[in-house]
Amino acid sequence: MANSLDDPKHVLVDRAARRMAEEFGDSSLTVRQKLALTCRVLFDAGHDSGLAGQITARGNRPGTYYTQRLGYGFDEVTEDNLLLVDEDLQVLEGDGMPNPANRFHSWIYRAREDVTCIVHTHPLHAASLAMLEVPLIVSQMDTTPLYDDCAFLPTWPGIPVGNEEGEIISAALGDKRAVLLAHHGQLVAGRTVEEACNLAVLIERAARMQLLAMSAGTIRPLPDDLAREAHDWTSTPQRHRATFAYYARRALRRHPDCVAPGTVIG
Repeated sequence: MANSLDDPKHVLVDRAARRMAEEFGDSSLTVRQKLALTCRVLFDAGHDSGLAGQITARGNRPGTYYTQRLGYGFDEVTEDNLLLVDEDLQVLEGDGMPNPANRFHSWIYRAREDVTCIVHTHPLHAASLAMLEVPLIVSQMDTTPLYDDCAFLPTWPGIPVGNEEGEIISAALGDKRAVLLAHHGQLVAGRTVEEACNLAVLIERAARMQLLAMSAGTIRPLPDDLAREAHDWTSTPQRHRATFAYYARRALRRHPDCVAPGTVIG
């Protein structure tokens, strides 16, 4: 016999949150492994655009971060070929050179102490929406993690290899977790690698849904209070860990070379 059918919503929400906190603890994966898996997840999710795009995560020492080697696509990144660089993009660990466009990541890390991972890519649908100079519209339940959490940069500053681009892009991002860059692509800034991975997958899906909806009619807005509730419910560390683990297991089946043999994902 059910005992919870008369419980109010807030009681059920709190109960589920406690259960998830117990069930989905910290991962045993290293930062390098999480980044390598994220690259494969994003490749499979349509974020591939040749050598365009970067992924970074803070290193153990201040002013350092891990990133992929220039010349390697997202489908070639492994935990062993990632680089550790400083804010001048000097390589501290690894062989090769980083993408010169990584410079603007340093500006975001300096402005946002809460950010530990940045994903910038040019996926087809996000880039297409950016061509229209139209902000991302969140109007469907699955995309609510981005509700009122995706900024918009309406002008293209050109190639992002100068300090000016760092100032412009970090200012446009502000305190949001994502930004759509006109005539360019998307960027997400996560508190964890798991969060950044999930939001990057989601922003491309949201852009695709928006383009489809725009072609069929007028997009109707979500009720603000319910959208904010859904944003918060889907933005917990536990939800991000659970979602990332699923994406990572799927990626590992397709790309077993990206991490050491025997790596276990929860």
